[in-house]
Amino acid sequence: MFNDIGALELVTLVVLAVLVFGPDKLPKVIQDVSRFVRKIREFSESAKHDIRSELGPEFKDFEFEDLNPKTFVRKQLMDNDDLGLNEIRNGFDLRKEMAEVSDAVQGKDSATALGPAPNGPSPAPVAGGAPDLLKKPGQQAPADRPPFDADAT
Repeated sequence: MFNDIGALELVTLVVLAVLVFGPDKLPKVIQDVSRFVRKIREFSESAKHDIRSELGPEFKDFEFEDLNPKTFVRKQLMDNDDLGLNEIRNGFDLRKEMAEVSDAVQGKDSATALGPAPNGPSPAPVAGGAPDLLKKPGQQAPADRPPFDADAT
């Protein structure tokens, strides 16, 4: 219940309780609060027992924690493999996919990763295995025609 309370918060609560209730009344307040929590737990267990007895024997394995939506989804999807989710989850290798993408971006084996160019031969490999990003538009091969833009004329 209080898993996320750190030491500093706990010390702050104790000092605040001493200041509000005083050191002489603090033990009585702690006893009253613990008695109240104990009664609430007993009432909760009693209610759970009554509900289970009213539901009958076919719901004897019913757990109230299953009513929590997060627990319900985890139980239905993660533990049950009727949908084949485990096969999909195990078949997807993120490291392999990321390596393929990085190889394609870096230009390694670009002819097989990207396929041949649609309007001509495949691009020539550049020294170092990286594409030439500093290519200037005036350095076209003499056989290539300059790009034509119909909207520009």
